[in-house]
Amino acid sequence: QVQLVESGGGLVQTGGSLRLSCVASGSGFSVIAMAWYRQVPSLQRELVAPLTSLGNQTYADSVKGRITISRDNAKTQLDLQMISLKPEDTFVYYCKVWVHRNSTTPSTNYWGQGTQVTVSS
Repeated sequence: QVQLVESGGGLVQTGGSLRLSCVASGSGFSVIAMAWYRQVPSLQRELVAPLTSLGNQTYADSVKGRITISRDNAKTQLDLQMISLKPEDTFVYYCKVWVHRNSTTPSTNYWGQGTQVTVSS
């Protein structure tokens, strides 16, 4: 079993910055990839920034130039640095992780509980 804990959300003014963190814990797994999504109620979750185990990363067009993702050496923590925040960045941000026990086993994914980011105008 893998647990994901997100932190760092909050209320910030337009133009401000926030750093979100996601930590995966548990035993007996290897992380394949991690990603940040965001969602408002009743709408589909939007992929914001994935990061594969090879370090490949892409950003959604809506946040390019304003976010950076980074991962720790143990590859179990994924941080999302956001700058120049806008009111339209107001979402619940979710972390997702894909894991497997080894390269011969299928992958499983887990979601965090979400952290609210609110940008005031």
